[in-house]
Amino acid sequence: MATEMSPSTRRSFLSTLAAASTPAWLSSFQEVRAANHEKVRITDIKTMVLQGPRTYTLVRVDTDAGVHGFAEAYGSPGLGVKEEIHGLSELFIGEDPLQIDRLYTGYRYTDGSAHAQQRAMSGIEMALWDLAGKLLDVPTCKLLGGKFRDRVRLYDHSKPDDFFDKAVLRDWAQQVKESPFGINMHKFGPLRNSPGIDPGRDPSNRMLSSDELRRLRQGFENCRDALGFEHDILIGCHWEFDLRSSIDMAVALQDVKPRFLEDPLPVAYSESWKRLAEMSPVPICTGENWMRRADALPFVVNAAVDILHPDLRNSGGFLENKRMADLADLYFLPMANHNTGSIVNGMATIHWASTIRDYFACETVFFDGGWMDDVIVHDGPLAKGGFVEVPDKPGLGIELDPDVVKAHLAEGETWWG
Repeated sequence: MATEMSPSTRRSFLSTLAAASTPAWLSSFQEVRAANHEKVRITDIKTMVLQGPRTYTLVRVDTDAGVHGFAEAYGSPGLGVKEEIHGLSELFIGEDPLQIDRLYTGYRYTDGSAHAQQRAMSGIEMALWDLAGKLLDVPTCKLLGGKFRDRVRLYDHSKPDDFFDKAVLRDWAQQVKESPFGINMHKFGPLRNSPGIDPGRDPSNRMLSSDELRRLRQGFENCRDALGFEHDILIGCHWEFDLRSSIDMAVALQDVKPRFLEDPLPVAYSESWKRLAEMSPVPICTGENWMRRADALPFVVNAAVDILHPDLRNSGGFLENKRMADLADLYFLPMANHNTGSIVNGMATIHWASTIRDYFACETVFFDGGWMDDVIVHDGPLAKGGFVEVPDKPGLGIELDPDVVKAHLAEGETWWG
């Protein structure tokens, strides 16, 4: 006959069983959370702006525990972002930094109202996730639900200087194929990075001429011939075209097999996006200027996009974009990321991307061995074989190199001034 446990023995047994079945990271979460819930509070929010090809607005959240988290808000164009961060900081002082969702959604600055300050809030939100990982001694990606992958693919902006000179094309193709970083996906566009179209054309003219379409097709076909199919081509527009020109361009370039056609139409949703997606033989990509998942909603439910492409610095940081990815997943649509930020936003995006089930690639203008890579402490190349490994240290797993940062501060900036 089984012996009945006393109430105290049963409680002890159940407590032991629960502890045995609880993952180590969750036990750490519970222990630290219980110990610090009433203790750790936000004491300050600081900024620091770097200057390179663009400006890069870094944001740091400090606490009375001596632990801080940092990330990147939008830089260029970043008019007023630094001032917005400092203006919002008083809302966070004294708050529990682990209440991230409440802190992000609790104020009327992220709901699309007239006083939305999404770019500032996005940087603060990501800094809070870095801070949370450090407080709880786990990588941020684990707090976001865990990894689907240990490394994330990159795409860059490499392009030939001349789309019609075979020698230039051959040298370009050889250079990208021999790159020690191995990025084999390249985005360039029909106007700003033009294969033969006059960049000084009237910007109010949204219609492509027959000759422009012919030269576009020839220019991209020359690139494909030089690269072969071992490297992917992406077509990046900047909202320049009307509907018919967008359709004509997609048809003209279909034999090049681009992985996507990005942002040919103006930003806001319209039925023209749906018609474009229906008629284009090339996958349609957009999203870098969405502020919230609500902006993505009509594109998703109306089958007006094939690849969602938000920028974490624009679209709410980690959690809002995770919710956007969940929406996309219901419709079997992949995610990608716009990212023209510094190496800090690059590494933050790598963390986020690792947690997305159906993920395409992350844009970068760095990860190329230059000074920007050295803004964070690292051993060896950050990109290998066209991928970046997800850091496994607490938070975002990155540390700034003070000497490199100080050498590239924007005019008038000081170290976390």
